[in-house]
Amino acid sequence: MPVNLTAPNPQDLHPVAGVQLGTTMAGVRKANRRDLTVVLLEPGSSVAGVFTKNRFCAAPVQICRDHLAAGPAKRAIVINTGNANAGTGDDGLVRARTVCVALAQMLDIAPEEVLPFSTGVIMETLPSERILAGLPAALADARPDHWAEAAAGIMTTDTLPKAASRQVVIGGKTVTVTGISKGAGMIRPNMATMLGFVATDAAIDPALLQPLVTEAANRSFNRITIDGDTSTNDSFLLIATHQAGNPAITALDSVDGQALRAAVVAVSQQLAQAIVRDGEGATKFITVCIEGGRTEDECLQAAYAIAHSPLVKTAFFASDPNLGRILAAVGYAGIADLDQTRIDLYLDEVHVVHQGGRRAAYREEDGQRVMQQAEITVRVGLNRGDAAATVWTCDFSHEYVTINADYRS
Repeated sequence: MPVNLTAPNPQDLHPVAGVQLGTTMAGVRKANRRDLTVVLLEPGSSVAGVFTKNRFCAAPVQICRDHLAAGPAKRAIVINTGNANAGTGDDGLVRARTVCVALAQMLDIAPEEVLPFSTGVIMETLPSERILAGLPAALADARPDHWAEAAAGIMTTDTLPKAASRQVVIGGKTVTVTGISKGAGMIRPNMATMLGFVATDAAIDPALLQPLVTEAANRSFNRITIDGDTSTNDSFLLIATHQAGNPAITALDSVDGQALRAAVVAVSQQLAQAIVRDGEGATKFITVCIEGGRTEDECLQAAYAIAHSPLVKTAFFASDPNLGRILAAVGYAGIADLDQTRIDLYLDEVHVVHQGGRRAAYREEDGQRVMQQAEITVRVGLNRGDAAATVWTCDFSHEYVTINADYRS
């Protein structure tokens, strides 16, 4: 069961002027499920993206990078689930390009204006003929208010669709930011098997989209981990249709730029946290805060050491306050000159460790009380500087093993 996560209410997802979404059942891997999604963008729309750092990246990731390098103006996105089209060599590239060409012909645009995405099983041939056959139905289904349907259409092992939406007034005009994501396992920053798509109708200099999507990713999708595995297909796009009517944003540090940044980051963080809450087999949502570091990077080192540790994660599943595991993770995080005698550790409001040792007033029943909660904050004070960082993760349960053992069956 997801941790304090519910399916989005379609009425809460504001349409973005210039964006339409359509889904259909193409039978990519399984029958009778929506597994093909198209996103149509009005002329003049701009797109920027960040992608997996896995060197063994999927064919659609390679093609998306090439198409974005040709310029930010894009008209269509096509997403299939059930097959990652990764580890498929030249054949995978040919099949992904075939899908781009076919959709481009249907829309009378250039193939480079189409961005392909795939998610699912690795090292299996993409059934591109099924996708080609399904494209007309997906196009016929395209509507501005189909965000919830698209969120469901891109799911794989997710148990719930993930979507978020915000509106903010910029330059006297209402600007919308709406997004969807998918992911539940094989989640590790850089990015994470996640796909994320956030769109806004804000008028903004297209050159600002890449730094904005990078910042948003680094404050959201690149701060989550479920199992420490970096996928071959991770992708996060930011789309701007420029149709809100606001004075064009020309600097992200301007008042208007900061308002848009805040909305984009908030939507991205909500989507990223939804992935963790729906982590495969997750029963706990855990926030790991590292404070008092010399740099943000060393705070992230410590945070990920905790968040990736199977011993820490299984202790949280068991509600077992075996908190020496957390201290051990901080110790092996790679901070060479860390002074253990300065470290403090808190579980929510419970002060567990002071100056590197068990606090005299700490009682194990207090730690266990916190560990039994569905949402827990682990806070570690390094007490060596002013930097801080936060990472979101979940526990490891028996169900995680079951899901991944049975994934291809």
